[in-house]
Amino acid sequence: MSIFFTLCGVVSSTAQTVVSMEKEGIPVAYKVEKGDTVYYVRLREVVVHAPRKFKSKAEERQYWKLVYNVKKVYPYAKLAGRKLHELNEHYLELDSEKERKAYGKQAEESLKAEFEGELRKLTISQGRILLRLVDRETGNTTFEILKDFRGSLSAVFWQTVAKIFGSNLKTRYDPSSGEDKIIEQIIAQIDEGSI
Repeated sequence: MSIFFTLCGVVSSTAQTVVSMEKEGIPVAYKVEKGDTVYYVRLREVVVHAPRKFKSKAEERQYWKLVYNVKKVYPYAKLAGRKLHELNEHYLELDSEKERKAYGKQAEESLKAEFEGELRKLTISQGRILLRLVDRETGNTTFEILKDFRGSLSAVFWQTVAKIFGSNLKTRYDPSSGEDKIIEQIIAQIDEGSI
């Protein structure tokens, strides 16, 4: 019944003025139409996921390990996106290359002091997922970020080190295929709080 009032309120709200108020501590919008008060509430979008079917116990264990790894590194990727945005804003405000270089070094030292210990505890597979999620959050691969802030020589050095350990700093995140598609589904469930 409340869905009916919600729909009525949304459909007819274009014709009349909608007023907002609090009813029992909850913000509610309403309008008066022909002497009747019609309340409506915007509902949060709910995404329903079909139960995942596994071909084997090994595949199920692999999936839940991926869920664990994504849940562990996703907050770091989100933080990296925010920090990079802040750094870029301040970096672009600086006038000289000398100031930018000094700011870059100071920011790097600050980030190292804050996160190096935690990030060193990540497994190689968690690190690989983090590299892809950084691309998801920033729109730039880790290689591109290193190249912009530390220079080409440093980016190539760290790309070589990553290759030795079977990783690639140039890896792009592709939410439409492969493991990235599964990761994207896991992230959607994390964001909505269902996993």
